[in-house]
Amino acid sequence: MLAAERRKKIIDLVHQDKRVLVSDLSRMFEVTEETIRRDLEKLEKDGIVSRTYGGAMLNRHTNEDLPFLTRGALNTDIKRNIAIKALNLINDGDTLMVDPSSTSFEFLKLLGNKSNLTIITNSINILHEFANSSLSIISTGGSLRHRSLSLVGPVAHDTTQRYNVDIAVISCKGIDMDRGVTDSNEPECELKKYMLRQAEKIVLLADHTKFNKTAFANLVELSRLDVLITDRKPTDTWLKLLAENNVEVLY
Repeated sequence: MLAAERRKKIIDLVHQDKRVLVSDLSRMFEVTEETIRRDLEKLEKDGIVSRTYGGAMLNRHTNEDLPFLTRGALNTDIKRNIAIKALNLINDGDTLMVDPSSTSFEFLKLLGNKSNLTIITNSINILHEFANSSLSIISTGGSLRHRSLSLVGPVAHDTTQRYNVDIAVISCKGIDMDRGVTDSNEPECELKKYMLRQAEKIVLLADHTKFNKTAFANLVELSRLDVLITDRKPTDTWLKLLAENNVEVLY
């Protein structure tokens, strides 16, 4: 197993269990404890974990605003399954606003069978990866956030307001019964608000780990969502609340 692949699996484990032990990882991956320590040192430098005696724990201070490349490596199967469920909502000729989240990126990967789609996005990664695709892509422009590979600020706001689209596809960092949908950083959150204002329909992609969590910045009330797509059936309490707010739930 390559070191990068091993570290990706360690990231998955630490997000799942919140804490990992060097001895357990050494046995699991059949490598020396020194090799695991080097892996954890690299992940600590990336801001993903904090090393502890005998292991490491999730770095909660940066967990909600991880670099895009790190987020993209997490729970890819879950993100892909959510993205698949979103495909039936998209018709040929649709116009979409798409945020720079790793889940939205997985969603765009699956749109190959759709034709004449226009995507408006502030994601540098989408602009790069889909440069030669059949998608018609419009960049918002703006100031670059290196950490998330996204464009934000007044220029991005102005561009977004020029267009009216069929669907806005977004993700989030938390969804709470009282506080609604929240995100981890204010500049991206503000641009997403502009995207939502310009869209006829709002589709939120949120895996089960986002439920009952609140992040730093308020994004949108539950009542403004049209469709919520997740990977597991929400609790009966959540389903009742979403139904009361006329939110269609797909899982």
